[in-house]
Amino acid sequence: PMAVPAGPVDRFDRIEVRGLELLVYCGVLPEEQARQQPFRFDIDLHLSLVRAGHTDALGDTVDYGGVTDLLARHLTVERFQLLERLAQRTAELILESGTYRERALASMRLPGALLSELTFTL
Repeated sequence: PMAVPAGPVDRFDRIEVRGLELLVYCGVLPEEQARQQPFRFDIDLHLSLVRAGHTDALGDTVDYGGVTDLLARHLTVERFQLLERLAQRTAELILESGTYRERALASMRLPGALLSELTFTL
């Protein structure tokens, strides 16, 4: 077995997922619930990449493809009235993915909306 340094406890690297575009039902007006709107998600996943850098094993890092697939499967069919609920559900799904256990920062953008960006931390 290979000895792998654990790295400092407070060390966090970052995997950036940029420009994930999903069509989402979000809004309180009937027309907003009748058609999907384009949202753009940027997600920063903070974790130590030391172990994965040594082992080259997917199990030692976050499967960001799996996270984005999970978001796409759920957020494109579920319906939300408030951006705040959409943000909360996004956070829940990232944590439920099973591959991510540290901390994350995510932002959503809805082009042309009065509140054009919402950033939240997990």
